[in-house]
Amino acid sequence: MSTKTYTPTAAEADAGRQWYIIDAQGQTLGRLATLIAQYLRGKNKPTFTPHMDMGDFVVVINADKVVVTGAKTTDKNYYSHSGYLGSLKTVPFNEMMKKHPTFAVEAAVRGMLPRNKLGAQMLSKLKVYAGAKHPHAAQKPTELVVNPENQTLEVAR
Repeated sequence: MSTKTYTPTAAEADAGRQWYIIDAQGQTLGRLATLIAQYLRGKNKPTFTPHMDMGDFVVVINADKVVVTGAKTTDKNYYSHSGYLGSLKTVPFNEMMKKHPTFAVEAAVRGMLPRNKLGAQMLSKLKVYAGAKHPHAAQKPTELVVNPENQTLEVAR
């Protein structure tokens, strides 16, 4: 019996990457973002290692049709600050969805990833599109659907 801990190599992580596609139409923003973050980190794999990028590529379509619960359409705000005094900009969720419909999904997923270079590397594997068209058909992404019972992603049949 071996007492050594198995640690995957970077080559094994790159070889095992897959492409997944998720339709965000009618999905709740936060619940969808947690599921996407799990796939980007690689927590769905038995070889998950916290200090390595083991995740897969995730393509999100129909990001402009994502929903939020309650009064978040008007109460949820996105902030930006240039660093100068008095330059705080506040944009409500409904205006952000009109201007940049993909930003809400990207920001929600970014908040659930590590805040370091590894998190930035994981976020680069997220591709978000407002409509149903995407340029990643050549990668043959596997479609994932959200199971409404237990809020998990499952491969579409």
